[in-house]
Amino acid sequence: MRLCRVIVIGFALAYLLSLAAIAISYFNLFGQERDPLSAIPLVLLGQPWVRFLDPFPEPWRPWLAGLTPVLNLIILAGICRAVFSKRP
Repeated sequence: MRLCRVIVIGFALAYLLSLAAIAISYFNLFGQERDPLSAIPLVLLGQPWVRFLDPFPEPWRPWLAGLTPVLNLIILAGICRAVFSKRP
């Protein structure tokens, strides 16, 4: 149970750090120049769901790509809950 919780929390922290990297790059915080490659960790955390965003309109895709890691986080938490539930 503890390892599963560490994995879920680690994934959530990686997601928050990747969102922070995008925000720092986009808003030029701390003197950072704009870098389009700062979104790569977020896209990797959102795999495989990022692949299914093609049918959506172009303006929605960046926002939806930013939310795809949430699906993986929900799936990880659900697996942990299902495997380690105390129900017989």
